[in-house]
Amino acid sequence: MIPEGVTPAGLNEFSKGCMVEHIDIVFTEVGKDYIKAEMPVSHKTTQPFGLLHGGASVVLAETLGSVAAGVIVTPLGKMAVGLEISANHIKGKKEGKVTGIAKPVHIGRSTHLWEIRITDEKEELICLSKITMAILDKK
Repeated sequence: MIPEGVTPAGLNEFSKGCMVEHIDIVFTEVGKDYIKAEMPVSHKTTQPFGLLHGGASVVLAETLGSVAAGVIVTPLGKMAVGLEISANHIKGKKEGKVTGIAKPVHIGRSTHLWEIRITDEKEELICLSKITMAILDKK
């Protein structure tokens, strides 16, 4: 499903100069049916009470789902754009890092549905997100 040759290094290079780099998201692993990335819990990703900002978790989730869909459809002359995202924030986090892993729920011709699980260093669930991607022809 995820094409061979897609690497964390390549995804990190592709993500320079945008929000992904700004909040220090780093792609760490690419598998046949998943992509994984880490994000620090820092002054860039917390809210005023010192907890991981829910919006930062959504940025990590959308990044993973968008990139995962994109690497599948780009070789087909298509592009993936976010249609809807949801996130359930399960547990707060004040320091360290979180890891997100995107796995497909549905891969269709016109839509993809990805589930993104964001966990802490103990693999405890911090956020559970789903993103629907619209698959469009490149113009």
